[in-house]
Amino acid sequence: MTDTAHPVQETHALLADGRTVEIRPTRPEDHAAVVWLFDRLSAENLRLRFFGASRRAGRQAADRVCGSHTPGHRALLALLAGQVVGLAEYETGTDPCSAEIALTVADDLHHQGVGTLLLEHLVDRAGQDGITTFTAEALADNHPVLKVFADLGLNTVRHFDGTAVHCVIRLEPDEYYRAAVDNRGRTAASASLRALLRPGSIAVIGTDHEPGSVGRTVLKNLRRAGFRGRLRAVDAHAHSVERIPCYPSVAALPHPVDLAVLAVPASDVAATAEQCGVAGVRALVVLATGLDAEQSAELLAVCRRYGLRLAGPNSMGVTNTEEPVRMDATFAAHRTLPGTAGVGVQSGGIGIALLAGLSRLGIGVSTFASLGDKYDVSGNDLLQWWEGDGRTDLAVLHLESFGNPRGFSRTARRVARRMPVLTVDTGGPHPGRSSAAAGSADHDVPATTRQALFTQAGVIATRTLGELLDAAAILHSQPLPPGTNVAVVSNSRGAGIMAADACQAAGLTVLDLPATLAAELLDLLPRGAQADNPVNVTAAVSEAALRACVDRLAVHGALDAVMVVLVPTALSEATGDDLVRALTQSTTTRRSRTVTAVLLDQPEPIRLLHATGGAVPAYSAPHAAARALAHAAARGRWLAQPPGTMPELPDIDTAGAHALVDAFLTVNPQGGLLDPEACSELLDRYGIPRPPEARADGEQSAAEAAVRLTGPRGHVALTAYGPGLPPGSGHDGVLLGLVGETEVRAAYRELKSRFGDAMTGVLVRPMVERGIELTAGVKQDDVFGPLILCGPGGIACDPPAEPATRLAPLTERDARALLADPRCSSLLLGRHGGSADIEGLKTLLLRLSRMAEDLPQLAEAALDTVVAGPSGVTALDARIRLLPHRVHDPYLRRLR
Repeated sequence: MTDTAHPVQETHALLADGRTVEIRPTRPEDHAAVVWLFDRLSAENLRLRFFGASRRAGRQAADRVCGSHTPGHRALLALLAGQVVGLAEYETGTDPCSAEIALTVADDLHHQGVGTLLLEHLVDRAGQDGITTFTAEALADNHPVLKVFADLGLNTVRHFDGTAVHCVIRLEPDEYYRAAVDNRGRTAASASLRALLRPGSIAVIGTDHEPGSVGRTVLKNLRRAGFRGRLRAVDAHAHSVERIPCYPSVAALPHPVDLAVLAVPASDVAATAEQCGVAGVRALVVLATGLDAEQSAELLAVCRRYGLRLAGPNSMGVTNTEEPVRMDATFAAHRTLPGTAGVGVQSGGIGIALLAGLSRLGIGVSTFASLGDKYDVSGNDLLQWWEGDGRTDLAVLHLESFGNPRGFSRTARRVARRMPVLTVDTGGPHPGRSSAAAGSADHDVPATTRQALFTQAGVIATRTLGELLDAAAILHSQPLPPGTNVAVVSNSRGAGIMAADACQAAGLTVLDLPATLAAELLDLLPRGAQADNPVNVTAAVSEAALRACVDRLAVHGALDAVMVVLVPTALSEATGDDLVRALTQSTTTRRSRTVTAVLLDQPEPIRLLHATGGAVPAYSAPHAAARALAHAAARGRWLAQPPGTMPELPDIDTAGAHALVDAFLTVNPQGGLLDPEACSELLDRYGIPRPPEARADGEQSAAEAAVRLTGPRGHVALTAYGPGLPPGSGHDGVLLGLVGETEVRAAYRELKSRFGDAMTGVLVRPMVERGIELTAGVKQDDVFGPLILCGPGGIACDPPAEPATRLAPLTERDARALLADPRCSSLLLGRHGGSADIEGLKTLLLRLSRMAEDLPQLAEAALDTVVAGPSGVTALDARIRLLPHRVHDPYLRRLR
């Protein structure tokens, strides 16, 4: 449990006011800085920290934390602008699972979250070291530190003893703790983005002499948008640019600025960023492309050193249309319409297309950020900004890579409860990704994994930008359909049939209308109308009749949505009827069901028709309208389900599991497969149901084990095992239904003849009850972390089918969704439906998820056969592989 045993690199995180601090382990060379921290404490804070006012105590503490680390001791520093502003440490005593903690924060940094941030990182380190409890001694009048402990989000018990308080903190990070961390992270992220997205002053650096240069274009757009703050330019060769005062260098600026837009060559970016940091700039937009690895590392190091938030490099800029900001710090050709959609992209070209599309629809944009190569500010940051900006009601993201997918999933899941979150997922790799992104850990992942991420988070993933805009239009303008039942109305029978087919292809239901409703419609419509579904109102329908028909359908309880398909006819023109007006002017105050239009003669793919109480989306093609309606219905279903919870699971021995893993990796430092006995023991630690089994290395021991497990006439199975054999060893590695000593001996000999020296023994277990066979397990992904898998399994599944996937940790809702996936439900609800213990399967998946969360060394856990019978679930043929690396906690607060 030393920093030498588990080397930790420095990391950076945000304080409550948005400033950046570095967090890292102490080093011997930090001694003077730590002494300086203690020497600067007021006499009162010194008393509260050491129960006395002696300065000697601070020097002794510095000796301890900066000296040779002993087993069971860790110390972390917080540094702001290179100065030590906080120290947290723990040290174990006779009980290696309990450690006493101490916390020190500089006087001028109280109430900025330094202590809480250090404790969060200390909790993470303690979890790696197998520590389950923190203890702390504090004076009863040390209210600030007692509040820090109480607000941390962990179970804390306090015992008062005279003037002292003894605190016991249970290190069991649960949903409550994660929610508390989320809250703090959201506050800090939003504060840090103010300088980027809501600046009071901006400097454009590198305006150039050419009228069409990038820097000059940004400056012109800022003036055109009417930016209300202080605007400056930096150019060594001009006194003013676009009537904006110009200064020869960043250092020459008369006032500090919040945001600097760098329109300088790649070779000058890092040096210019350094000048900005020295001058007190808080955020950067870097427009340059083509930074090499060294230049990129320099830029990021400067941003971390000075606490600069960074959009880019390879950014096209940022926009905020709200009053009084009115900022357009981009080089886009057209002005963005103010509105309520937040947009974040990596590709500038896609950003321009989205800005144009949302402006054309009239939805408009609240804030826009082009993240480029995404060195710093991420999709997670933007979601947190939109969540609290008081203006955004639609979040649109186009990300080519994920820096922290599990963190994104958690944030998006929360934000999607408040507003629709849309993205584009083409279903394949991204060959055009930037080299910077391609060279990072943000590698391409399978489409099924990305889809699992989006499904869990409630993110609406479309296949194209056009489809995204189609979905945005209906989500912005119409109530969500409570289900998938659609009525199609058309003045052309052929067009109505085409639209009904498109609805069914999109997963919607075009149901037969109730007889009473059909009769009502026929009373409203002209002769020759048909009131089945699709409803044919005929080419002779009047504006009033069509309006009455749509109004009646749009309030009927059997329907969830109405799609109206219109073609121009000479009859309506002759009577002066405007059939489109029938959609936009309702006789009711507001239609309670979703209404969409398909205007087959419309030149635009999608537009919004202004209507009573809102707008009606009008599409030029039925399939586009049907897909958009299907996305809206999916969001309605997602919102209708309560958020999932991670239930308490009994009979879990986390400490025992950690001990088993540590013992294995001590003997096998490179990792590897657990032997059958260790595999069974680890599964037992998590209460994963398995039949009793025994290992035998010969005929006699196999026969004795069979009698011991089932009696002389019981039915058993023998499975060959060995270092080179996977569990089950394929069809040839398992012999079933063996009865009596003679059959068991013969079976052992047969397996030995098949596998020879590769087989070192057999596993003997009782035959389990018949049931549905699936496979389940855990797979560690380099980017997404542990994935929970479930699908068809058993020896009958050949070749193996692709399993359904969800990201850990699973909620109860996620576990149910896994089992509802067609790859599982086709078995569970097929001809054997009703014979499987569904609750038992759900609990097994939740236990696998808990194991994956607890053990970052778990590279793979495969239950090749899970038998789900009427009375229970049994896992067979388990395989577990461990690796020595420790992955980062995806929920720990830190910058990329």
